[in-house]
Amino acid sequence: MNAAAGRDTYNTSCAGCHGLDGHGSDKAINIAAGTKARHLSDAQRSGIISNGVPGTGMPAFRNLTENQIRALVVYLRALQGKVEARSLPGDAKRGKEIFFGKGECSSCHTISGHGGFLGPDLSAYGSMASAEAIHEEIVKSQRTPRSGYRSAVLTTSNGERIEGMIRNEDNFSVQFQTKDGSFHFFQKSELRDFSRAESSLMPTDYAERLSARDLDDLVNFLITASPESSNPPTSRKKEYEDE
Repeated sequence: MNAAAGRDTYNTSCAGCHGLDGHGSDKAINIAAGTKARHLSDAQRSGIISNGVPGTGMPAFRNLTENQIRALVVYLRALQGKVEARSLPGDAKRGKEIFFGKGECSSCHTISGHGGFLGPDLSAYGSMASAEAIHEEIVKSQRTPRSGYRSAVLTTSNGERIEGMIRNEDNFSVQFQTKDGSFHFFQKSELRDFSRAESSLMPTDYAERLSARDLDDLVNFLITASPESSNPPTSRKKEYEDE
């Protein structure tokens, strides 16, 4: 069970009162940094979510499944900076070199303020997913572009060709971001051509481009670099007999 699975449940059911960062509001307490909340056991957290707190504004979420509650508790630990230490193969320093080097991840993704603009910011990604899930996402051979991350090529009325990412779109206009991070707004009626790409910009051949050691190093870096990981993973060596 990882924090990413509980994030959507938290954002839907809890963030309205406790805030997206868990630091509370005029409706509910700070569950990210509050002393009492931080000292609750996982069982106590689960009980509060399931049964509520009588006499307070905390309702019982009996509509949530057991798995949803477990995932939500994991996400709450992440908000509190209590991501459990994980022992991982790989070298984070070498993984950083791959991220900004031959892996070309930084051409689209930002991490800790460095990198590209076209893909999702991965700064906190490592605290929200398991090493296995991150590895699986990297080596996927088929990808469907997410909303807000579909690439396209626009040709303006004066013939200028612009490549980038569709950030927002309606029937009459499109908000577009280019690789340098610049945003552009176009009326569709003013475009000579508007060609959407059906495939994701994320490469689908990382299983061939990167070795097993490279992938372990990259995963280690993504987890270690997360600002929410107060207990960074412990590296352990692994034999790579094929290298």
